[in-house]
Amino acid sequence: MRSRSIFEMDVYIVVATLLLLVIGILFVFSSGVTATGEIANREYLRQILWAVSGLILMFLVTFVDYRLHHRLAPTYFFVVLFLLMATLLFGRVVGGARRWIGVWQAGVQPSEFAKLALILFLARYFGDRKKEVRRVQTFLTGLFWTSLPSFLVLLQPDLGTSLVYLPIFLVIAFFSGAKLMHLGYVTAFFCLAGFFTVVPFWVQHVMERPTAAILILTETRFMRYLLGGVFAALLASSIGLYVTRQRVFFWINYSLSLVMGSIPISYLARTVLRDYQIMRLVVFVNPYVDPQGAGWNIIQSITAVGSGGLFGKGFLRGTQSHYQYLPAQSTDFIFSILAEEWGFIGAAVVFLLFVVIVIRSLYVMVSARDRFSSLVVAGIVAMMVFHFLVNIGMTIGLMPVTGLPLLLLSFGGSSLWTALIGLGIVMSVYQHRYQY
Repeated sequence: MRSRSIFEMDVYIVVATLLLLVIGILFVFSSGVTATGEIANREYLRQILWAVSGLILMFLVTFVDYRLHHRLAPTYFFVVLFLLMATLLFGRVVGGARRWIGVWQAGVQPSEFAKLALILFLARYFGDRKKEVRRVQTFLTGLFWTSLPSFLVLLQPDLGTSLVYLPIFLVIAFFSGAKLMHLGYVTAFFCLAGFFTVVPFWVQHVMERPTAAILILTETRFMRYLLGGVFAALLASSIGLYVTRQRVFFWINYSLSLVMGSIPISYLARTVLRDYQIMRLVVFVNPYVDPQGAGWNIIQSITAVGSGGLFGKGFLRGTQSHYQYLPAQSTDFIFSILAEEWGFIGAAVVFLLFVVIVIRSLYVMVSARDRFSSLVVAGIVAMMVFHFLVNIGMTIGLMPVTGLPLLLLSFGGSSLWTALIGLGIVMSVYQHRYQY
């Protein structure tokens, strides 16, 4: 074991994190300033409190041996599942969703901490099954555990957060050595289910004259015929595979089962999701379908980002935010304010700081001394990258609006603490990288 100082930390991650926190506080402050220069809210003070307390948590977690989390991972996971169920029963309703649990004005979102609990649980699950990881039973069991918090969060309803758990699972499974065929199947399955979920709403609000192919996918009577035909083809292909053992029949089964399974799931999704959530997916393709409703967020955000130009309008000089055109501007659309006031240069700085964190975290993952710690870091990177891509993407119209915050910048204590604790675990792995 090489000697090391207990205060050894990854300076690049620490500095990039501190800079992002400062930038986040600045623009949470900016989001609360009106066009007349008055301070409409004091969210920035709470953000400062959460940032300071989160940094303390990050440094405390850094000096805790990450191997302790290996032992406690199942406990973390089942405690979080209990809290998610308690949230559905007793949680506080904010913005039409029951996501918060706590007393008086203090509360937390268990769905945020569930991300870390799932990362640790899956890292232990796959890390302890090196010889079994390529078996379909092992893969499906991991997917089952992942579906539990995802489904409970979807019931709140919180579509954006419920989607985060899947890429976490896929990345951890990939780096643990799972088959690409299994990973590709799950990815294609959920993409198809999402497509079948949105199509009826797209037809209703966008298409004037639906084609025959679209009607087959939306009309219940036609859908029954489609499912019957797919089932018959699947049965025939299964018989062909059993009799001939030809590989081509396997791939036919592979493809047909995707369609056969994703269509019923899309019906289930339409019963769970609210209409406004599905409309967010529809207006992603064309926000002007509902410019005063579901498309308003995207239109105003694109306007803000585009008006920033190269150098921006200047700090506290944005118009979209200070005239309150941007909804959820301190949370979901914090990047829109930044791009408007600091322009492309400011956005590039934020992008670069996130890249530094991701690259250094990947270095920690590669230099980790055991499978568990390596998979934990992979899961944390997946969480950070997914949040970044979806949040930035939805502010510039490349992703549907799902309500995911930009970690380390957006207003909110639970998401901020989750990101900082996650980075603390990454630096704990870095600290103990020379121990066997």
